[in-house]
Amino acid sequence: MEQVDAVVIGMGPGGEDVAGRLAEAHFDVIGIDERLVGGECPYWGCVPSKMMIRAANLLAEGRRIPALAGDSRVSPDWAPVAARIRNEATDNWNDAAAVERFEGKGGRFVRGHGRVTGPDTVAVGDREFQARRAIVLNTGTQPAIPPIPGLAGTPLWTNRDAIEATAVPASLLVLGGGAIGVELAQVFARFGASVTVVEAAAHLLPSEDPDAGALLASVLAREGVSVRPNAKAVGVRHDGTGFTVELEGGNTVSGQQLLVATGRRVDLAAAGLGAIGVDVSTPAVAVDARMRVAPGVWAIGDMTGKGAFTHVSMYQAEIALADILGVGGVAEADYRAVPRVTFTDPEIASVGMTQAQAAQAGIDVLVGRTDMASTARGWIHGPGNDGFIKLVADANQRIVLGATVIGPTGGEVLSALTVAVHARVPVDSLLSMIYGYPTFHRGILAALQDLRRPA
Repeated sequence: MEQVDAVVIGMGPGGEDVAGRLAEAHFDVIGIDERLVGGECPYWGCVPSKMMIRAANLLAEGRRIPALAGDSRVSPDWAPVAARIRNEATDNWNDAAAVERFEGKGGRFVRGHGRVTGPDTVAVGDREFQARRAIVLNTGTQPAIPPIPGLAGTPLWTNRDAIEATAVPASLLVLGGGAIGVELAQVFARFGASVTVVEAAAHLLPSEDPDAGALLASVLAREGVSVRPNAKAVGVRHDGTGFTVELEGGNTVSGQQLLVATGRRVDLAAAGLGAIGVDVSTPAVAVDARMRVAPGVWAIGDMTGKGAFTHVSMYQAEIALADILGVGGVAEADYRAVPRVTFTDPEIASVGMTQAQAAQAGIDVLVGRTDMASTARGWIHGPGNDGFIKLVADANQRIVLGATVIGPTGGEVLSALTVAVHARVPVDSLLSMIYGYPTFHRGILAALQDLRRPA
């Protein structure tokens, strides 16, 4: 049994941050991960996928040139995309630089599967550590593969396989119309694949405002993507050259490759949380407002169920770190203004409550909306300005509870509304602000002026 100050299991963005900063505070820290230091985000998640999206968006912009600036001929080539991703992922998914960065701060890294074995102990392989000050859990999630008959054992793609692809398939079936599914569907379609998206819910992006999913479906259809909502997959066949997915009701769809993007899951049992009394059958580990699971144990990131986003993990890391060190900072977690962005074209960004969520909470709401095309910047932008700004406000308190922004740079426009939701800025104060002209964010003013009770 090795005595240390702290053990961090899972060196994704939040875990790496906590481990590194504890080491810099002169803690004797053990960082453990069986995969790559840095986690999903820099190797298979947000960073490489947005590199793919950037490339695909350039193709789309090139194809829009004839409407505004003359002739254009665009020929997609996946080779520079694949090469750029491999370069970003540090020479074909090698984390030596990340490990060296952590060890340079004074931490010690152990490669392997870490698991909690007691209130203050962690095992990895044949080594066991006793943490005098803290155990921090950041074990992340894995792709959730649904138990569809015939699916297991086939050469399906998860997001990792899609990111590592060295060629674009002739045709692609995407099972799941959430953020990962629609982002990758649009990318591969723009690079020449024939793409079909199968979504069991009534609309794409089921966790977002239905209007967002409907608009995205129309954009994808215009780009040649077949969108199949209300379609439940009940069987899968692979004949060695391609996939056939059987849908409830008897219809089928076929493609050369199948991408399964039906969500992600956490494995609390594998993390050994049963050893400290956690119910490992739950979909997330319960934490208090300071990220505590039990005395001396903290959890951050996707496994807490508070949003599978790097920015949430980093936010929670700050709270846990302050609690472990006993210093000031963010006192307690507040999730009412978590921004989320789906990086399709147009971008779909949202924060806070949707109209449906506010209604379910029994809140008397006002709803305001303006279309991007009706703004001066939208008109100037021309093709590719699909979208809208939709606000949901509390009619009694006169504050914005949530917002959805769809359009070019939708995620950037959302920033002002994230501040408004987080700080509970009065609607009258937002109406009295000066909004730059001509900007996309000036549409916020038009949406505020449109606030009214929904019909």
